[in-house]
Parts: sequence; structure tokens; C-alpha cells
Amino acid sequence: MTITRIKRQALNRDKLEADIVAEAVRVFAERGYEGASIATVADNAGLSKQNLMYYFPTKQALYQRVLDDVLDEWLTRMDLLADPTQEPGDMLRAYVQAKLRFSREHPLGSRVYAMEVISGAPLYGEQIRNRVVPLVRKDIEVFERWIAEGRIAPVNATHLLFAIWAMTQSYADFSAQMALVLNRKQLVRKDFDDAEQMIVDMVLCAVAIKPTPPGDRNASD
Repeated sequence: MTITRIKRQALNRDKLEADIVAEAVRVFAERGYEGASIATVADNAGLSKQNLMYYFPTKQALYQRVLDDVLDEWLTRMDLLADPTQEPGDMLRAYVQAKLRFSREHPLGSRVYAMEVISGAPLYGEQIRNRVVPLVRKDIEVFERWIAEGRIAPVNATHLLFAIWAMTQSYADFSAQMALVLNRKQLVRKDFDDAEQMIVDMVLCAVAIKPTPPGDRNASD
């Protein structure tokens, strides 16, 4: 077998796995773990159940892959904060932007993750403990260094992060409710831009940093 053929097969496998995971995210977001089935995902992906199980032998393996992908993407964006050399206001705004962008671009993945956590993380708690907790502690250290240097007001960094998560992730997890309140079928880009302005202003006020005027915000985007 030539190297070119091996690479082509690997690319085909990667694409097929990605297609399966994309359908699985939708099914898990709509039905939850208990209500989802391998057969439904396979049918949506245009595969037989047996073919799908060649790549993901169990529903839990597929669920694990979905959450791994969600967490990989989320942690990459969370890592923006862990740079104490940057200006706190700039870093906090970038963090809020990244979290809102995640909610806008990956709403289904966010909902799957939220449902797992709401149910007590029975199938993914260990991964959260091993991967999320260390990064959160690293971010908290950044806040504490900023406080010690007098760059931000003293705050409870843990709960400030919790508040940022809640505010930004709600635009994925509760978007249907927000759209109903706004009298439209779904949230649009302007809704996320308005949310960014409001959340950033609230966060900066919490740490006693003067918010950037709207005109300056737009110029810097």
C-alpha cells in the first residue's frame, strides 16, 4: 500500500468520524444521553448502525468524543486569560468575546456539555476535574496577581469566572428563550454584539476598570 493511499484513507476516516460526531452532537443536544441512540445517529449520518459502531463501538464512546471535542474547543478559548503580562481590561474583554463566540458557533455542543454538568457529570466528571479545574486555578492566580499589583479591585475571582461563564454560556443554552423574548426565530449576530458590550462593561465595573467607550470599542474590533 502506497503512502499516498494510506494518507487518503486516514483523511477519509477523519472526515467520516467528523460527520458522525456532528450528527451525534445534534442528537445528544436534542434528546440527552439517555434519549439518544446509536441507531438514530447512524441514520442521520447515512450509515448503518454496524458501520458507525466500527468507529464508535458504544454510545458512551461517541458521547465521550463529543464532549472531548467541546472541551478541547472551550479550553483553548479559556486559555486566553492566563497571561498576567497583558492589560487586565484587554484580556477580560478577549475572554468574554471568546466565550460568546463559542456560544454562537457551537450552541449544540454547549448544550450537551451543560446537560452533562446539570445531571451531575456522571459520565464526564473525571475529565472536568482533570482538565478544567487546573486551568481555572491558573486563571484565578492571574486575577490574584492583578489584585496584588493593584491593577484591578479585590474580587472573588472564582465567582467572577462563574458569573462570566453563566452570562456567556446562556446565549447558547437558553437561546430559544431569549429569541422568544426578542420576538424572533433565533438570535442574530447583533444580539451577541450587544451581549458582549453589556457583559464586558459589567465585568470591568466589577474589577474597577473604566469601560471603553462604544466608539473606541468599534474602532478596535
